[in-house]
Amino acid sequence: MNISKSGYYKWLKSKDILNRYEINRRELECLIRNIHNKKKSYGYRRINAIIRRETGWYVSDNLVHKVCKTLKIRSKSKHYSTYKKPGEESIKYPNLINGNWNTTRPLEKVVTDTTMIWFKRQRYDWTYYIDVFNDEIIGSNVKPFLHCSSPINHKLALESMLESKIKRGYESKETIMHSDQGIIYSSVALSQVHKDYTIIRSMSRIATPTDNPIIESKNGWLKKKCT
Repeated sequence: MNISKSGYYKWLKSKDILNRYEINRRELECLIRNIHNKKKSYGYRRINAIIRRETGWYVSDNLVHKVCKTLKIRSKSKHYSTYKKPGEESIKYPNLINGNWNTTRPLEKVVTDTTMIWFKRQRYDWTYYIDVFNDEIIGSNVKPFLHCSSPINHKLALESMLESKIKRGYESKETIMHSDQGIIYSSVALSQVHKDYTIIRSMSRIATPTDNPIIESKNGWLKKKCT
């Protein structure tokens, strides 16, 4: 086999001893398997983001992808049975605004959305709430973008808006909160945050940004100012 005696005996002596690369590879496999067991829907990029955040261990996305293929790990995406055509209203929350943006007092109608901004080559998600009465931002939260929109970002922004509502003495007054039909805005968890604050939900029609012109125009203004 054209192998020297010394080379063969060196291999025979160390064949059961793992080198540093093999040890790191096994630790990485263990981390990826544990994260996948907890978050079945996460792909290799989000898994790598968690590894970096929780362990401080920086590896490439390609390596995590290669290990996932070796372990036969694939993300299990959510499938939704009901397809909505553009222009359809949400089944959960109808469009109560319907183009009527007239208000008589603060915190009567509030609009919200998340927009992406760049600062020093870092992408951020900015979730904020605007009072239609005076076009004022009354709650917001900014977080670095990590391959997906963060539910924590939305929760903190909503809590800051509710805090403003309490401080201004409108806790018992009804507030129509208008948003798009995003997954986080439709979630039960977000609804639980504002359930005790007399919030009435309203949603734009799907793929119809003209149903929320106030927030869309503000998004454009913010991006222009941040560039």
